[in-house]
Amino acid sequence: MHRRDVIMGGVAVSALGLSAVEPAAAQTMPLSMQPVEVRIRPEIAPNEVHVIPDSFMLYWTLPGARAIRYMVGVGRPGLYEAGEFYVGAKKEWPSWTPTPDMIRRDPAAYKQYEDGMPGGPNNPLGARALYLFEPGRGDTFLRIHGTNAPRTIGTAVSNGCARLVNDQAVDLYNRVPMRSRVVLHQKLA
Repeated sequence: MHRRDVIMGGVAVSALGLSAVEPAAAQTMPLSMQPVEVRIRPEIAPNEVHVIPDSFMLYWTLPGARAIRYMVGVGRPGLYEAGEFYVGAKKEWPSWTPTPDMIRRDPAAYKQYEDGMPGGPNNPLGARALYLFEPGRGDTFLRIHGTNAPRTIGTAVSNGCARLVNDQAVDLYNRVPMRSRVVLHQKLA
């Protein structure tokens, strides 16, 4: 499925043909950054994750042409990888190890963690992580994960992953079963 098959028009708020209905949960984030249940086009299958990078939105699709919309941070230019994936692993308070490419790009930031960092509140993957896999490739090293840096939500700063604030990552993690389809839509800008 291509982004053009999913989105109605180029306006960010119309991604997936959405209209806001009500907040999904009370949060400490500004109202504009809280999860919201929205309407989507009826032909979009339930139980999928869709990330629309240009509007910094992630959708968990529900039955009855509905979805929960979360605000996210995404990969910075050149590191965001569009495609179709599936959830191949889920971890609570995951450990983190920067990839060799991350260490090569920025050794000052990442070399000290080349042997990994245990899970916990200071870990870049936050409270929960969904690991994105592809058939034949396995683990892509792309994640949908929490963050302890809420200021990064609504920006393109990560090394390719999509991030949510920790409490919203926990909420999404609890909803999304293993093997769920994940679509990281193409950036248009």
